[in-house]
Amino acid sequence: MGGNGSSGATAEKRPNDKLSSWFARSGWSKGELARQVNRRARQMGAHHISTDTSRVRRWLDGEQPREPIPRIMSELFSERFGCVVAVEDLGLRSAHQSPSASGVDLPWTPDGTVALISEFSRSDLMLARRGFLGSSLGLAAGPALVEPMQRWLVPTPAGSAPGGAEVKEAAAARRPSRLSDPELDLLESTTVMFREWDAQCGGGLRRKAVVGQLHEVTDLLQEPQPEATARRLFKIAAELAELAGWMSYDVGLQPTAQKYFVLALHAAKEAGDKPLGSYILSGMSRQMIHLGRPDDALELIHLAQYGSRDVATPRTQAMLYAMEARAYANMGQPSKTKRAVRMAEDTYTDAVEFAEREPDWIHFFSEAELNGENAHSYRDLAYVAGRSPTYASLAEPVMQRAVSLFGADEVHQRSYALNLIGQATVHLLQREPEESVQPAKEALSIARRVRSERVNTRLRKTVATAVRDFGEVAEVIDLTEQLAAQLPESAEAG
Repeated sequence: MGGNGSSGATAEKRPNDKLSSWFARSGWSKGELARQVNRRARQMGAHHISTDTSRVRRWLDGEQPREPIPRIMSELFSERFGCVVAVEDLGLRSAHQSPSASGVDLPWTPDGTVALISEFSRSDLMLARRGFLGSSLGLAAGPALVEPMQRWLVPTPAGSAPGGAEVKEAAAARRPSRLSDPELDLLESTTVMFREWDAQCGGGLRRKAVVGQLHEVTDLLQEPQPEATARRLFKIAAELAELAGWMSYDVGLQPTAQKYFVLALHAAKEAGDKPLGSYILSGMSRQMIHLGRPDDALELIHLAQYGSRDVATPRTQAMLYAMEARAYANMGQPSKTKRAVRMAEDTYTDAVEFAEREPDWIHFFSEAELNGENAHSYRDLAYVAGRSPTYASLAEPVMQRAVSLFGADEVHQRSYALNLIGQATVHLLQREPEESVQPAKEALSIARRVRSERVNTRLRKTVATAVRDFGEVAEVIDLTEQLAAQLPESAEAG
């Protein structure tokens, strides 16, 4: 009925004890849950959803909401508790999921990969605006995620032609490719341009353009292509799918992001590009840390390190060590965190001499990014260790170095904002509320220019922490007022 997203069925309703239990532990009010559902629905493009406190009360009483609300609530509770909370765990019914539209255990075949990317990108372009794509997806975690990804390491059978079956390769051999090298160069340079836009403007501004380009590349892969052309197209598809996943992650579309990452890894395997595969796995690892699954993140990073150990450049290896440190930090393992931080720093020193031979996708991992990741590892350790001032003091100079370096970088504005917010959290850990305000205000200024749900959410959480711990401080009061005026809830990117 209307835009409330509920089934309207009233017969034989029983109180939803599962949902009530999660809701009680969340600490949210009915109004807060309704507000978050509406906000997430807008991000998905489901503008017909309009939930209020009375509707939440009916859900708790046993009314079953329509899609995409069950999936939205699964995401919200998963993020709240730092673990995957499935739709069924909430006592809700999910829509039927076809194997091709959901899950991550997909066939590792060239034709299958092309078909799945084509189908998923088309669905994203056609349906995401109406909010239906997110309702067909669920987040995978634990062995259900890690074990299928391990097949990335299984060698491709001999004689398997990239881009399709042997008959397609034979057909391609009988005629020249309609794609020239300059045209392939243009496709690759377009991907580089999209990556720069994402760094400057956030994932919300050009995501659909990236998905559209990805769909076009899969159309080319469905045509007969020579092996060298097919491999190059698979590499372009892998980079675009990874970027679509990264942008989806940045704007808060977590199941969509995970599916793109998985499809990107499949494409990277068909391209025979192990370093690119390790980079994609690092993005999946970062997402798992965000979702409170550092053990899954660590397994994905170790898989990336093992799979690319003989071919990754020092810069890529340093990035993987830095992500390993983040995972260990969130698992509360100080000695392993410090070792991984040192490995990242030591390996990065060899990166300069390889700079000319590195792919564009790893260029983001600069000295600023290295310092930012390592500082966040120490910061995360501080939180896990009960707001430890010792680890906060380790984070402070490294975070300051990252902020200084990013401040001179006009491209990576989102990273600059995230590290400014990180600097503010370190000051709060050190019980320095006045010092936390200035970097938070600078981050707020950037947040108004970039479309990044991650930036907005982290900034709001940091300010909320400042208010909770130091709400009487005049500078914190002023920051809170500026946040409400300059970054209202309705301004979040969809």
